[in-house]
Amino acid sequence: MRRVLATAGHVDHGKSTLVRALTGRDPDRLREERERGLTIQLGYAWTTLPGGADVAFVDVPGHQRFVGTMLSGLGPAPAVVFVVAADQGWQAQSSEHLAAVQALGITDGILVLTRCDLADAGRRAAVREEASRRLAEAGLVVPAVEASAVTGTGMADVRTALDGLVTRMAEADPAAPVRLWSDRSFSVPGAGTVVTGTLGAGTVRVDDRLALLDHGSLREVTVRGLHSQDEAHDAVGPVSRVAVNLRRVDGVGRTVALLTPGAFELAPVVDVSLVPVDGDDPRPLEEVRVEEATLHVGSVDLPVHVRPLGPGHARLSSGTDLPWRVGDRAILRDPGSRRLWALRVLDVDPLPLTRRGAARRRGEALRSADGAASGLATARLRSRSADRREALARLGLPEPDDAAREGNWCIDRESMASWRDRLAAAVADRHAADPLSAGLPVAEAARALRLPEHLPAVLGQTLVPTLAAGAGFVVGDGRVRDPGARGLGPAEAGVAALEERLRQSPFVAPERGDLTDLGLGTAELAAAERLGRVLRLPDDVVLLPDAPARAMRVLAGLEQPFTLSAARSALWTTRRVAVPLLEHTDSRGWTRRVDGNLREVVR
Repeated sequence: MRRVLATAGHVDHGKSTLVRALTGRDPDRLREERERGLTIQLGYAWTTLPGGADVAFVDVPGHQRFVGTMLSGLGPAPAVVFVVAADQGWQAQSSEHLAAVQALGITDGILVLTRCDLADAGRRAAVREEASRRLAEAGLVVPAVEASAVTGTGMADVRTALDGLVTRMAEADPAAPVRLWSDRSFSVPGAGTVVTGTLGAGTVRVDDRLALLDHGSLREVTVRGLHSQDEAHDAVGPVSRVAVNLRRVDGVGRTVALLTPGAFELAPVVDVSLVPVDGDDPRPLEEVRVEEATLHVGSVDLPVHVRPLGPGHARLSSGTDLPWRVGDRAILRDPGSRRLWALRVLDVDPLPLTRRGAARRRGEALRSADGAASGLATARLRSRSADRREALARLGLPEPDDAAREGNWCIDRESMASWRDRLAAAVADRHAADPLSAGLPVAEAARALRLPEHLPAVLGQTLVPTLAAGAGFVVGDGRVRDPGARGLGPAEAGVAALEERLRQSPFVAPERGDLTDLGLGTAELAAAERLGRVLRLPDDVVLLPDAPARAMRVLAGLEQPFTLSAARSALWTTRRVAVPLLEHTDSRGWTRRVDGNLREVVR
């Protein structure tokens, strides 16, 4: 069993000293840190607990000047070791660290009263009571232990409390996609670039191909080697501190992310819910009018523009792609006032707010979703009309139960109905304007849907057959038509006269001049054929639709096999008609050629 825990607490309350006493390793790597007794950068140390669990500690700085570094250490950790010095009691940074813990949704850990050798029993009891109360008010009801890392008193109790903590912590999913926020990068001579971080879920293996996201720039990298707790591994699973050696990679910043390719949505804009966690000023964001703030997510901190979306919601725009899933937790911080807001991602890469009142309506839609994954999926789909199914999967959202599905797309039912109505109107207009029309070309039908600009034009052509079927239309020969549009307009009289003529002599097809005299050109005959009024054969031969069946009754009575001349005579027709008519019955499998001159009826 592996676990990663972060420390938290006011500066100079003994966090690093406690970690050193638990692990035998100094988490302060820098000479300046050792000389000043002040943690500046994140420190790491590890040990094996009496119960057998391997535990790594992320030691965060407590000074207010290094709040950003503290947040990057807390972010990926699932639980916290909250430290309060018994001789000094609760302090300003204690509150700030607790607000960060609360904002990140960390709900488990232990409370350690350090420097207990410097406080009497009454003082220890008072500090313990206040600290436990403050943690409980923030949703962190945890065991409390007293210890002195200098004298060793109570350290066995700390280890026992840590054993209980790691036992009750939920197991992370080793098969989940990897999202490793790097909190340190460096080069090793002969090995190349190494990035380190806390692996909260998923498994990293040697030779894995991962996506490296560095300040919005994405590239593919290969894992050359892995180390965890100073040992080489072929694979490292959650929850672990891990150092990843990347093959042939240079110039990597400290705060990058290693990702399973295609598993996360990359975007610079997110819609979020915000809850103030500053006990001194609990006003919501829309009241304090913060327009620019710092976003802390994973090990990254960057400036964002804040656009309120009504009570408790906002849109954050960073200008830099970050890897998101709906439900991600992060912190929004106003560097000036030092206010903090707990942030939960509700949508990623939302559509621009361009119309008057759009921000208010967007906030109402997010609030009505109630924060549940199914509701957020429905709200996202409704705002976008359609979304790719793999995009929903990348966001960790389910496909809404009431969504329509077309290939790789999920489609909002209301949008689908609206598009169907637009298609029906466009087809009806075409038939009304031109009764002989073969229908609306598919490309024109797709344009008539007026899909939103963010959707690809090809989706419209994909949707046309489904929408046409829903409207009772048929699609054929690249056109959409209404089978109920049966009028021939001015051509009706000519077609009726042709039908009467062919009923009298079924196999005496009119010549082209005769058809012209009846006012029947190519368009009129094509329309009549679509309506099942005539049958058109090659060489301008026009017959009634039942002519092939009538011919078969005659041909079946001939001596088999028969010649073209025999068929022509039996049908009382010409070679001009007999040749395409027999080729038609051949194509239907009713007759077949015996040799170059003879045919027979297929029995």
